[in-house]
This record gives sequence, structure tokens and C-alpha cells, in this order.
Amino acid sequence: MRIITGKLKGRTIPVPKTGELRPTSDRAKEGIFSVIDSRTYLESTRVLDLFAGSGNLGFEAISRGASSCLFVDREKAHIDQILKTAGELDVTTQVQTLITEISELLTENKQGSFDFIFADPPYDYFAMEEMISQILEGGWLNEEGWFILEHDKRHDFSGHPNCLTSKSYGRTIAAFFTPDQQ
Repeated sequence: MRIITGKLKGRTIPVPKTGELRPTSDRAKEGIFSVIDSRTYLESTRVLDLFAGSGNLGFEAISRGASSCLFVDREKAHIDQILKTAGELDVTTQVQTLITEISELLTENKQGSFDFIFADPPYDYFAMEEMISQILEGGWLNEEGWFILEHDKRHDFSGHPNCLTSKSYGRTIAAFFTPDQQ
């Protein structure tokens, strides 16, 4: 995988070989960031990358001007690779990491609010709807923040009152949520 644009354009993001990842495709990533770029700005924002895996989405956000990204994953091997990649990309000062279950993290917000939250859970993640509520109601987003959730066709969040838009990129659907629909 490669970073699409920004200060790190063309740099490679290695994928940890844990067998537990379904990295966001370049097509879906480009589509997601096109929606963001057409409606708001990433410059000087604070990003949270849930189910971070390789860090693909968070590193793309940093490349496009985000000031920092907190990468969260339950697998130590994934976080270790993210830290290694951050060093190779010379962005370690912009990167924080946390090894924990996302369901446990979201029960109580000790991290403050974010401008953008990316979540790319397994498509059969048991708490997808609960996660949306926890993020939107738990102070995770600042008042103009965005939550971008990747899922498949088994879910349809387009009718959710906080869903700004929902876009399909092949098998992946990205739903964009805001605290108050903008």
C-alpha cells in the first residue's frame, strides 16, 4: 500500500503479516479522502484511527496535514509495525499508539475529542451499532468532527440521523457521521 498524496506521497505502508487484516483498498481510501477534501480540511487536525491495522488511514491523514494521530489496535504486532513505519516516515512526533480492545476503549473517553475518527473493523464486528452511539454520544468527536466507518453491505447506516453520506467502493461502504448532520 502507498500513501496517495501529501507530504508522504508515494511512500509505502507495510502490512503486518498477522492474517487478521483487511487493509482499506487504495480505491476506498482515495474515495474517503476525496469526500473529506471536498467538504472540510485535514490541516492541523487531531485524528483517531480505530482498528488501525497497518495504520493506512492515519498515515494518509498525517500526509495530508493532520497534526497527530492516535492509532488503536488490540494486536501488539500491528502497533509495533505502526511504530516502525512512523520511524521510517519520520513522523514519530505525530504518532501515539494504544493497544486495547476498541469496545473497552469506547466505554469511557479518557482521550479527549478528535477532528476525525476512522474505524475499519472486521465486517462482522459484533458492536458496530453500539460503536457509532458511543463515538457520537461519548465526547469522542469535537463539534465539527467526522466519524468515518467502513463496513460491508450487511449494514446500512444511510438512514442514521447523524449520517452525512454513505459511499460504496466495491465491497467496502464508507459511512460518514457528524455529531450534528452538517
